[in-house]
Amino acid sequence: MEPASAAPAPPPEPLADPATDVTDVRIHAFVSQGVIKTTNNNYLARSKRGSAEFSEVGFNLTTSLSPDLRVGVQMFAHELGPLGNYTPTFDWYYLDYRFRDWLGVRVGRNKIPFGLYNDSADIDAARVPILLPQSLYPIDHRDYLLAQTGIELYGNQRLGPLGQIEYRGYGGTLNLATPPPPAPGVTIDKVDMPYVYGGRLSWLTPVEGLTAAASYQALRFDWNYNFVPELVPVFQSVGLLPPGSGPTLPVQFRVKLWVTSLEYQLGNLLVAAEYGRWIGKFNSRAPALLRPHTVNERYYGMVSYRVTPWFTPGAYYSVYYPNIEQRDSRKDYQRDLALSVRFDLTPNWLLKLEGHWMNGTAALEASMNDVKDVQELDKNWSAFLAKTTAYF
Repeated sequence: MEPASAAPAPPPEPLADPATDVTDVRIHAFVSQGVIKTTNNNYLARSKRGSAEFSEVGFNLTTSLSPDLRVGVQMFAHELGPLGNYTPTFDWYYLDYRFRDWLGVRVGRNKIPFGLYNDSADIDAARVPILLPQSLYPIDHRDYLLAQTGIELYGNQRLGPLGQIEYRGYGGTLNLATPPPPAPGVTIDKVDMPYVYGGRLSWLTPVEGLTAAASYQALRFDWNYNFVPELVPVFQSVGLLPPGSGPTLPVQFRVKLWVTSLEYQLGNLLVAAEYGRWIGKFNSRAPALLRPHTVNERYYGMVSYRVTPWFTPGAYYSVYYPNIEQRDSRKDYQRDLALSVRFDLTPNWLLKLEGHWMNGTAALEASMNDVKDVQELDKNWSAFLAKTTAYF
């Protein structure tokens, strides 16, 4: 595998020119180890004291079975704080048949084309930052945002002097694990995802290196909240649960996500910006407990420049508002200024260092911070990360 450039690499599955050599077998693997150290607040792991619970290992294989038929699979295991625990999973796998340049189909567990970089989020060697902008690509959501199990249609079409468009549309479901209890005395069960569908349209403009894209996704979660019996009358007395309700609260959560994207990549320079909104609607018998309608806002700007073949600095500014109608309290926003440096030590080994200067607590977890309300956590804090990856 050649050293990665400063710009993100394309996903392993081909978009435009699939291999036609039936003897073509490509095998890649990677091993990563990182550390996280934060000030004031725990983030992703028990990071105030420093944590090495930030590891990844993967092995993938792709090959052509005929000039138009291709298969691929990746095994992956990781640890990120309480997530992963090195349980091996099939990260993605697909059977890909291309009928024409303008139409191909993939079935299996396919990477989700959302934004510029979701479908390359598992490739550390493809980018400069350790953490992609967390407003759009939250790493602790990776297990169910990276790929969906179902079908995808894709293709591309040249537009003459107007450039080229690439399109991908998909439908299926997501693999979900039962989330941790949201509060003492409350558990979650019967987690299900009936559907997910969406797509991405990318325009490779006539301006060299300039790409514009728009992505959309819709999905539905179902689950039950189970309250210990002693909590039910307490919640009813303050209006959080309706009178006569029992200890089980069925919930249906519909989410629609969209993002617009711009990327300019020319030579050693990469500039990217994305803006999106995620709209959530809760259907339950307890609207006072679960807000029926929420819109959050997410955006960032990012730049990197490959100074030499072995040294690439980069930076981004990322902003997240969980509720666009509430922006004042520290729990209502998270602003992240990140500076990164990447060292390509050899053609197959890299080292990254990264600092984040954070304002706000919106993306922090109470369960990771001694069950404190995120409003009580420190508003200004920092995170420092180091990560090394070997790959071939």
